[in-house]
Amino acid sequence: MQISHPLWKLARNLKGNQRALVYLEPLWGIPYNLFAPYATLYMFSLGVKDTQIGLIATVGMVFQILFSLLGGVVTDKLGRRMTTLIFDMMAWAVPSLILAFSQNFVHFLIAAAFNAVLRIAMNSWVGLLAEDARKEQVVGIFTLIYIFALGAAFFSPLSGFLVERYGLVPTMRNLYLLMSFVMVVKVTAGYFLTSETSVGRVRMQETKHLPILRSLGQYGEVIGHILKSPATLTTLGLMLVMNIVGVVNGTFWTLYAAESIGIEKGYIAVFPFIKSVAMLVSFFTIIPKVHTDRFRQPMFFGFTLFAASQILLLAVPAKGLFLLAVSVVIEAFAVSLISPLLDSMQILMVNPQERSRIISLIYVMVIALSSPFGWIAGLLSSLNRRLPFVLVLVLLAVGFLLTWLAKQPAAKEGAGS
Repeated sequence: MQISHPLWKLARNLKGNQRALVYLEPLWGIPYNLFAPYATLYMFSLGVKDTQIGLIATVGMVFQILFSLLGGVVTDKLGRRMTTLIFDMMAWAVPSLILAFSQNFVHFLIAAAFNAVLRIAMNSWVGLLAEDARKEQVVGIFTLIYIFALGAAFFSPLSGFLVERYGLVPTMRNLYLLMSFVMVVKVTAGYFLTSETSVGRVRMQETKHLPILRSLGQYGEVIGHILKSPATLTTLGLMLVMNIVGVVNGTFWTLYAAESIGIEKGYIAVFPFIKSVAMLVSFFTIIPKVHTDRFRQPMFFGFTLFAASQILLLAVPAKGLFLLAVSVVIEAFAVSLISPLLDSMQILMVNPQERSRIISLIYVMVIALSSPFGWIAGLLSSLNRRLPFVLVLVLLAVGFLLTWLAKQPAAKEGAGS
């Protein structure tokens, strides 16, 4: 890879908040990618059933609705920087500590409720990252975030080695302890290495004497902004599709791979590694050519690839390591196309002065509509572990249709509206 690649140039030239947050991202990514491949199997090993796993996902999303609603208000009142410090700590360090000592369904439920606070932290973190960035850099900055996080996934095979050597449950307990400690370091460092954004300072002053309940009452006018913008509605629909797909895949893929295809637990962690390599290749070769003002074609291609990966997943025979790896690679290319575009649209489609509240309300709508699907997918999995992925195929068809119906690029229409 040549050092003149535009993404490397951007990484070298980052300053301020963008430099701090992009460079700190591996501190989240490394421990996360160590435990994530085994999170569902960890619950399953401690006696949590398929339906309970789905219920945990749904309850977590219900809490996310509440915290998404509060996200914009809290972010404006406390500022992007302080909000990120408080709620990133609550969303990751605290539940990781709970998960390290979990014994049953209730403990996992409590951890999911704490982790739902990430919806407040995501709102403030995105603002802190992108609000003072130049518009033409936004896609590149989000791509760098994915690259730095994905680079951390190269550590994921290590967890497979640890599981084989020490057993699943003891390994997971220690990995969650590691996550808790590292997140305390990351969040604290992020606070001291960043400064409040220009928009954040204005909103803090404007909401200084405004009670939170009164701020929540102003969401009516925000709904009006969303409903009047076809671009925003398109982006909302695409976010909804991808959120449900993420919940279903993220919750039940490892269970399907281990219990239905028969992949040994020690090999499970290899697949996130493969996925990360494929995504990194895509980010360096395809994504620099993608622009938010021409989003339809890459979205079409992304949804088509994603559907192909799920069809192949359902066709993988017992012990079919190679075909499963091919499915993962195809899915990786699909996600690498879709995700940065959706992230960028959240920044470019709205009035900067109302960004935090509009994004908060979009998250509320997305999560509210997504919340039953964890439970639904759990029921489907209890009947047949293939059925959640049939559901994913239906959702991807909806995403393709939404992209087809979009009459103009979301970012172009919404920017500055």
